[in-house]
Amino acid sequence: MTTQNAIDWPEKYLPGTGDNFVSNEVIVQGLTAAEVWRFLIDTSEWQGYYDNVADISFPQGGGPQLKDGLVFGFGTFGFPPLDALVVEFQAPADGVPGRLSWTAELNGPPEEHLDVLHAWLVEDLPGGRVRILTQETQLGQPAAALAGERPDPMLNGHQAWLDGLVGAASK
Repeated sequence: MTTQNAIDWPEKYLPGTGDNFVSNEVIVQGLTAAEVWRFLIDTSEWQGYYDNVADISFPQGGGPQLKDGLVFGFGTFGFPPLDALVVEFQAPADGVPGRLSWTAELNGPPEEHLDVLHAWLVEDLPGGRVRILTQETQLGQPAAALAGERPDPMLNGHQAWLDGLVGAASK
């Protein structure tokens, strides 16, 4: 039996306790975690394979490569640019999954305030396969409104991100 890894969740963002949560996963053959990781952490590549991201910035310098503690900003799902902070960063290694998480916040009155944790796990599996898992918890009134839309824009948007990421890493 093979056991797969899971996202490490801070209590505040525990799935099922917020206003919106989605989970998307792909497992593909013929790619490695390292090949996928390169395209995930390089924000200059995002707009080339994912059309739901815009206005990427690094207000304190750094970038375009994500790293632990990096502050960045980006727009997505029609929201103004969110203020983001990388809170977990572990590159994949032999037997160790890649882990990337950031918090993102849109400040404002309650009807506009959004607080997010977006997490990624990228791991090599036996048989020349790679597993990419992305999960996101959102808190706030805009998150609750997004959760009620059908089709689910966050679920579909994150699937497009996964599909684009796999496509970029496959080239």
